[in-house]
Amino acid sequence: MSALYDTIGLKYAELRKPDARIARQIHAELGDARSVLNVGAGTGSYEPEDREVIAVEPSAEMSAQRKPGTAKVVQAVAEALPFPDKSFDAAMASLTIHHWSDPAKGCAEMRRVTRGPIVFMTFDVAAPAFWLTDYLPGLIRLDEAIMPPIEKYAEWLGPVEISPIPIPQDCTDGFLAAYWKRPAAYLDERIRRGSSSFWKIGDISEPLARLERDLKDGTWERKYGHLMERETLDCGYRLVRTI
Repeated sequence: MSALYDTIGLKYAELRKPDARIARQIHAELGDARSVLNVGAGTGSYEPEDREVIAVEPSAEMSAQRKPGTAKVVQAVAEALPFPDKSFDAAMASLTIHHWSDPAKGCAEMRRVTRGPIVFMTFDVAAPAFWLTDYLPGLIRLDEAIMPPIEKYAEWLGPVEISPIPIPQDCTDGFLAAYWKRPAAYLDERIRRGSSSFWKIGDISEPLARLERDLKDGTWERKYGHLMERETLDCGYRLVRTI
């Protein structure tokens, strides 16, 4: 089965290590569910280890990077989940819906196979952007093109609760905003490989050169140094949970 992450997912597990603080927030939203479906599961990030988990992932490359002993993986897509109705106590999906071909159908499928809460870790395109978009405004246009507006979740799933996910200053999960307090990290090509946005945005050599200059001459610190006093930052990531 051909999938985007068969190409860009090489060494993904090394770069995207679940952050324990974010994991606790996600797992709390799953309530007392014992059986959990993880859709678009990738290498298994944020799967609870104390519950029965079935993972759905279209990319063989991603599934191959799972650690031994993790959840059973079914190679399938969100839009056609191969399970009977009401098979799971809860379902989850972490930073994946923007890769689905039909998010509405994928959400309907998750609703069909789930008895209880459905939890998404996602991004709110209407949230204030963090400083990286001053260098790469194309990230805003990219998110607007691929990320579902946050109000769509209620349309697709029914009533939902939405809560922010504060990103820790030393976040271990290498998604786009993980390095908000470590700006030099964005100059590292290896680090950028952990975020699909950098694969999609095109040539960014000039903006990165400007960031490097600004870090060297103190311009970045003058503009954004106040962030160094913070331990977490709201970068637009959200938890969406069905009620």
